Amino acid sequence: MGRVDSELRVTELLASLSLATDLGTGQPMGHGLATSLLAVAVARELGCGPEQIRHVQQVSLIRFLGCNADAGDTARMAGGNELTLMAAMAPTHMGSAGETLGAIVRTAGAGQPLALRARLVASALTDIGADARSLSEHCEVGAMLARRLVLDEEVVVALQHSYERWDGGGHPAGLKGDEIPLETRIGIVSRDVELLARGGRNVTGMLRGRQGKAYDPAIVDVVIGLAQPLREAEWNDVLAAEPEPIAYVGDIDQALAVVADYVDIKSAWTRGHSRRVADLAETAGRTLGMSDQRCRDLRRAALVHDLGRVGVENGIWDKPQQLATGEQEKVRLHPYLTERILSRCPALAGLGNVASSHHERLDGSGYHRQTTREQTSEEAMVLAAADVMAALTADRPHRARFDLEEATRLMKTEVAAGRLEPEAVAAVVSAAGGPPAATRAVNPGGLTDREVEVLRLLARGDTNRLIGEALFISPKTVGRHVENIYVKIGVSTRAGAALYAMEHRLLG
Repeated sequence: MGRVDSELRVTELLASLSLATDLGTGQPMGHGLATSLLAVAVARELGCGPEQIRHVQQVSLIRFLGCNADAGDTARMAGGNELTLMAAMAPTHMGSAGETLGAIVRTAGAGQPLALRARLVASALTDIGADARSLSEHCEVGAMLARRLVLDEEVVVALQHSYERWDGGGHPAGLKGDEIPLETRIGIVSRDVELLARGGRNVTGMLRGRQGKAYDPAIVDVVIGLAQPLREAEWNDVLAAEPEPIAYVGDIDQALAVVADYVDIKSAWTRGHSRRVADLAETAGRTLGMSDQRCRDLRRAALVHDLGRVGVENGIWDKPQQLATGEQEKVRLHPYLTERILSRCPALAGLGNVASSHHERLDGSGYHRQTTREQTSEEAMVLAAADVMAALTADRPHRARFDLEEATRLMKTEVAAGRLEPEAVAAVVSAAGGPPAATRAVNPGGLTDREVEVLRLLARGDTNRLIGEALFISPKTVGRHVENIYVKIGVSTRAGAALYAMEHRLLG
């Protein structure tokens, strides 16, 4: 396995994340890079100092870091494909309500029978009233992840207000005019210019039409005055745009754990999955006698192995029925997307080969490369076994979790069929059956044991009614617990609570 450079630039990490958020919002990879280049040019024209230019660049790269927060809900509204709906709505979001409505009507349930489309559109229209809730989740999760990346507080605050409008009609706080962070105002206009230009729209006309409404008038004037032709952004151009001094990631392992949680929050069925795989793989690696360096890099590859999941719609990941052939092909695509995202960043590219091999099988029946035993590293064999164990011992939309004994039996069947490596499986089974973690003396955030139980079910996406049925308490009592949880852990949305539970390993 190639090593990860210990000097990973913050801009490289955020640029890699921007490629993932492009996929997660239905945009082509490179959309965020191009947005950031325009945003930096605007900031320089406005006379911003080096630190503020750095903040503008960072916000523009990861403005949609919270886009996964309600992917499941959006997919249900859109007939399964939230990526298509998000892509259609993106150019209209800062326009009029009529533009947004038109995008929903055109895309909600496209290709579905007319009766189903009518129901989906009706649901979408109802959901417009819940827009504040959805966008608030995006903002809260994005800001929480940015804070865990140890980005400056100015960046965190700007992400907390990603959907504000100059006229005060935005979300989540209805800030108006100069109350909105400058980084946010620049990012909003720059992103929309990239979208509109790529779509062949009349960019100047659209900017003037939204000037003083969604957009800061001064920023519109600067963008039009720049007359900067948009082109596909080159990776090195983005790195070169970062002001001196160059900022580096202080703790790569912590940063990659943030990436893992960004991916896993996409579906209620996968929350905590990547961390679980990383724990199993690292422990198994040590059992097999791997060096500290190899175990470290194996853990890092495990944390980011599912990064490409964000490019596949939740209607597939959350489907309780057997997948159709076309859906299976999309699933087979996600390890390839993981590899492509990591390959763009020289400091992370060394993880790509192993990270994208978690669905390979020794008999060549896996994906996406269909490699055989002779072409598979020991790390990749361990990661594949760890991924299977973590999946088997977790609930999935089409089945309940297996206990360790049954999961072990199923994995041994895979070994007998020549698909999984026996020593890797034995080491992973040993890791999965290790002694339980020590009981916490105090729950994080001062949560009571009952509140932790509620939080686990909340993070799984259960309603108050379902939580009450599981814990034999009334929905009203659940509601009081949820309110107390929000206050104690400092969040205001279910997605924020789920992210907190993932970070503090409360999901079991």
